[in-house]
Amino acid sequence: MSQSTESAYQLDGTLLEICSCGVPCPCFIGEDPDGGECLGVIAFHLHKGMIGDQDVSGLTVVNVAHIPGNALAGGWRSVLIIDDQATDHQHNALVSAFSGQLGGSLADLAGLVGELVAVERAPVIHEVNEANGQFRIPGIVEAQITPIQSSPDGTTATLRDSAFSTVKDAPAYIGKSTSYRVTLPNHDMTWSFEGRNSIQTAWHMEHQP
Repeated sequence: MSQSTESAYQLDGTLLEICSCGVPCPCFIGEDPDGGECLGVIAFHLHKGMIGDQDVSGLTVVNVAHIPGNALAGGWRSVLIIDDQATDHQHNALVSAFSGQLGGSLADLAGLVGELVAVERAPVIHEVNEANGQFRIPGIVEAQITPIQSSPDGTTATLRDSAFSTVKDAPAYIGKSTSYRVTLPNHDMTWSFEGRNSIQTAWHMEHQP
């Protein structure tokens, strides 16, 4: 989408990535994906958020994406899914922000998308903390996630300050999916994996035009 009038936003929450890469996902540190492509779900769960005069706290935005090579090179083919708990005004604000129309760093992120196939509304069940739990969009995405506990005391393994980090020094918790399935046949996006990457970290975006 082309950029329109810029507007202020301030968003705080978590970024959750679930994908077809091995553990951990090389895309997250700016390297090429395993097997040459990444079939991913990227969920932005907003603990607090304002877009213009719209309070979007508590809502989730999901990007279901086929990434054909290095994530930073762009060319993503994406379906944007907005939490159906959003009012029409909140929905429109979220679509404008996450499709890049409001400028700032979200416009840079949206610039990685070569083809925005569709924007949809659906119920989002986001029950993941530190790469542990379940993420579901009924009938579309189903994922169960467990953390990678690599130290003797059971602490979850983490990355810090990687390519997609937006909060300095915030840990990105590394996990893997015991199951992960996407079912969007009408958009030619259907896949299923087990034992692949998941990663979750604190996330922040702010823009003051």
